[in-house]
Amino acid sequence: MMQKSRIDVLIPAWNEEKALPFVLANLPKDWVRQVIVCDNGSTDGTAEAAKKAGAVVVSQPERGYGNACLAGMRYLENLPTSEQPDIVVFMDGDYSDFPEELPKVVAPILNDGKDMVIGSRRSGGLEPGAMTFPQQFGNWLAPAMIRLFYGYKFSDLGPFRAIRWDKLKILGMRDKNFGWTVEMQVRAAKMKLNCSEVPVRYRKRAAGLSKVSGTIRGTILASWKIIATIFRLLI
Repeated sequence: MMQKSRIDVLIPAWNEEKALPFVLANLPKDWVRQVIVCDNGSTDGTAEAAKKAGAVVVSQPERGYGNACLAGMRYLENLPTSEQPDIVVFMDGDYSDFPEELPKVVAPILNDGKDMVIGSRRSGGLEPGAMTFPQQFGNWLAPAMIRLFYGYKFSDLGPFRAIRWDKLKILGMRDKNFGWTVEMQVRAAKMKLNCSEVPVRYRKRAAGLSKVSGTIRGTILASWKIIATIFRLLI
């Protein structure tokens, strides 16, 4: 394992004041150089909670999951080249992921030369009620389409993922909303990156309302966005 690899964590967050402290407290500190919380126009104390826990806060008032992630990337790109990370880990701020599993997610990059690793909730175990049926169906359908069109086998679009920073920069990420995760996987497949998955656990969010599954409208729009993104990137 590359002991000196710089691993930074990007967490897009909107109104996660109550859940975010659990995420930050359970990250393995000896594995992470810095945590960047991308505050996506929160109206609660998300930014204050992040700062209190020692995270860097990047403000992105323009709503959208992808917008928040892109803001975090811009922060890293503005660092001196010698201070930019080797690996970037993405995870959500609602404590649905298990932050302590970060070493498992980055291990294939550190030990096996992989470029990108997806934390698979389907193979790792879902807590009952953690995902709605439409979410589970969408997370089956999208990987199936990626396999059909690009020959890459993914089982999930899980938000808990790791990627080499140099590879992330050349992907040309653009999606500003919930197409972000599937866009990353499609672009990685198109560029023939060396990808793998590891099983991760997934539970109900610690607090607050999901921006996707919290409403029927949110579920439908997110599902449509994911499918539309796959077809858009076929060109």
